[in-house]
Amino acid sequence: MPISPGHQGVRESLLVRIAKLIASYAQRVNTQRTVPILSGKVRDDALAVSRLGYLNPFLPERRDGERAVLGDDFEPGGPVWSVQGDTAAHPNLPRVRRKAEALAETMREHLAAGGATDAEERRIYEDVVAYLLYDRHETALYDLIERGRNRARVGVWPRFAADLAHFADILGDERGLLRDPAHLFACFFQVRRAFHHVFRFIVGGSMPAARLRGGAWQSIFTHDMRRYRRALYQSMGDVTTLVTGPSGTGKELVARAIGLSRYVPFDPRTGTFVDDCAGGFQALNLSAFSPTLIESELFGHQRGAFTGALADRAGWLETCGPRGAVFLDEIGELDPGIQVKLLRVLQARTFQRLGDTTDRHFGGKIIAATNRDLGAEMAAGRFRDDLYYRLCADLIETPSLRAQLDDAPDELRVLVDFIARRVVGDDEAGPLADEVLAWIETQLGADYPWPGNVRELEQCVRNVLIRREYRPPALGQAGARDALADAVRAGTLTADELLNRYCTLVFADSGSYLESARRLGLDRRTVKSRVDTDFLATLPRRSGR
Repeated sequence: MPISPGHQGVRESLLVRIAKLIASYAQRVNTQRTVPILSGKVRDDALAVSRLGYLNPFLPERRDGERAVLGDDFEPGGPVWSVQGDTAAHPNLPRVRRKAEALAETMREHLAAGGATDAEERRIYEDVVAYLLYDRHETALYDLIERGRNRARVGVWPRFAADLAHFADILGDERGLLRDPAHLFACFFQVRRAFHHVFRFIVGGSMPAARLRGGAWQSIFTHDMRRYRRALYQSMGDVTTLVTGPSGTGKELVARAIGLSRYVPFDPRTGTFVDDCAGGFQALNLSAFSPTLIESELFGHQRGAFTGALADRAGWLETCGPRGAVFLDEIGELDPGIQVKLLRVLQARTFQRLGDTTDRHFGGKIIAATNRDLGAEMAAGRFRDDLYYRLCADLIETPSLRAQLDDAPDELRVLVDFIARRVVGDDEAGPLADEVLAWIETQLGADYPWPGNVRELEQCVRNVLIRREYRPPALGQAGARDALADAVRAGTLTADELLNRYCTLVFADSGSYLESARRLGLDRRTVKSRVDTDFLATLPRRSGR
């Protein structure tokens, strides 16, 4: 269709106007791009805060992260947080908060003024805001734990939601922080509970103890907390945790810290968490029951399933909620027939009561523990390979007390003081701790291996409290030596096992790594590494060095 001269002029006018608009828009975009939300030191500081919020709080990386945020303002301290530290008085925390507040407001003002940003800068902004929000509301979240009021209406939620809206509404969409504020709030509460339980249950300032706390933290959140918050928070119960280590090293405490730190959703309509966070941990010592009683405790039974089953009974797997945990201590003692049934629970998440054929669903988390060498148990045919490979998705090993003291000798005073406070209270703890340490120094010696680990140390404190002394079992090893000789004649020990047993017997007799090394013609450190603490715990020992 031909265009008249008049129409041609109108068309040219419109094109000129469109061209001017495009040029104006391009100029604004170019201008904005020359002033990004983050540049120079502001970007470096924001990145440091962004990373800090996702670091494991119980490992040295956390202090390294604080140093990266604060620079010259960082105040050095111990490499890790431990029970003798007071996080509330930690001098770097308020400094990091002030830095995060300044960064969050700077970035918010830029966004509110229409400043340009990209996906990476938005993520950094959200991380800085998330760190700031947690820090601002951490005390209120801790109060929920202390008062046991997590099932009551949560008063901190309205303040948290308003604080979040202040920083997030300028993003103008439903992504990131605005996508699910209730989920973010639930994650924050889980983080606070996890820190509380790990910090409270796993004691010690040595690096082995710190690594144990860090490992428990990873069992709860994995090593990637961003991924956990995005996708894994509802499925971590499907992952079984296996805690190994010598007797008396606190395996149940580790399990309790993990089991009580599960994710619990928050319902903003009612203002409450949907489950009781404090009542979801159930512990069963498998070595304390006969196979039939273990089955009944675990799976439940129907009336008449066995003699004495006078009524239907739900087992622990059935009463455990989807956000609870069942702890199976001494899993290495489990009867082979029950191992098969437990394997089905781990594979299909289903089980049946004794005397019943109805499948029931298990929705919680299994945490198991053993002081046995499951590799040796599998080789001997006493533990099923397929069960082990269902248990070992998440492995934690508790360190012996001797390993902690070798790393940090001063830990003995810290641990004795901690135990004394639990036994006699704060006022009497100091004098009792001095008595205990004096007895250990003069009667047991610095090299005493503590085969019973922290459990033995606690009994040492109680013995000194009551009788002013602690005596390990008296010397007398003929039975152990005869058993070793029988095993040698039968050829049932590997070369490593033979050397370990022999070094252990010599050490139990001498009471000193140095003397044992002299007798054996080995290096003192080699003797230490060869002493089998579980075997040693069965032997009577000589007091002194």
